[in-house]
Amino acid sequence: MTGDAVVLGLQPARLPSRALAVLVDLVVVWAAYLLVMLGLAVATASLDEAAVAAVSVAAFLLILVGAPIAVETLSHGRSLGKMVCGLRVVRDDGGPIRFRHALVRGAMGVVEILMTFGVVACVASLVSERGRRLGDVFAGTLVVRERLPAARVLPVPPPPPWLVGRFAGLDLSAVPEALWLEVRQYLTRARELDPAVGRRLAERLADEMVARTGTPPPAGVPASAYLAGVVAERQARDTRRAFTEAGAGADVGNRTGAGTGAGGGFEAGRVFGAPAVAVPPVVAVPPVVPPSGASPVTPPVTPPPAASPPSAPPAGGSSSGGGSSATGFVPPA
Repeated sequence: MTGDAVVLGLQPARLPSRALAVLVDLVVVWAAYLLVMLGLAVATASLDEAAVAAVSVAAFLLILVGAPIAVETLSHGRSLGKMVCGLRVVRDDGGPIRFRHALVRGAMGVVEILMTFGVVACVASLVSERGRRLGDVFAGTLVVRERLPAARVLPVPPPPPWLVGRFAGLDLSAVPEALWLEVRQYLTRARELDPAVGRRLAERLADEMVARTGTPPPAGVPASAYLAGVVAERQARDTRRAFTEAGAGADVGNRTGAGTGAGGGFEAGRVFGAPAVAVPPVVAVPPVVPPSGASPVTPPVTPPPAASPPSAPPAGGSSSGGGSSATGFVPPA
């Protein structure tokens, strides 16, 4: 929980996984350090002892201290060992770490991991409630697990057939989510419990459910069957509500899209701002039946007159100076 009373769903890493990640990192870092030292031994063969000692100390600090700090800073808390074990270093509030966090962790790691062979780090991690070593305490960081095993969702066993629909009129609005969770957990693991313990737990949950709903269970119904029937009724209501909302959304979409397609209330080919022109319908004339022996003659269908756009009224309401009354044009004086 942060200072703002926000509960974080972080899973702190414990000592075994952290020790494995540190072991992988140390193997890689020491291998790189030995290779570099072999190269420096050849390159500094002609130098004096003071220069060789200075180069060795610089290589130690750069590879064993600086390299882990740089890797954690650039990868936001994921070294090679932590990537293998599915771990990450984060701040206490769950945010990514920065250079100062990695610097404090790396500096303290020299003392509690390299100089004491990890004894101080192991003791601090065992004592800490969240498995933090001294570097995490001083830096304000926490090592968390990123790869969590997928939780297996167990189905809730159905109620007896004679209880289906018996709780249709039950008021479930006052039942809290915490109680629903307890009931579901009991129903999914009832077979794993001791019969006496399971019976007492079912009776306690049934009493709480009755207190919330205000309706006692039917006479002769066991507590476990009563809980299964109530849970099945809630699932049925949730399913009906979901289908009802989906159908209402589809109806709203159909009403919103009406009138935008062909025949949806907008006249195709009409000039914006011009008044609507009524087009007479085309009426088919029935064929004329001639005397016997001649083929029927169908009179031609007269097409409807083309709708002409309305003429604009002349400027000023009348024409003057020989201007055209149809267009409203007035020649200059």
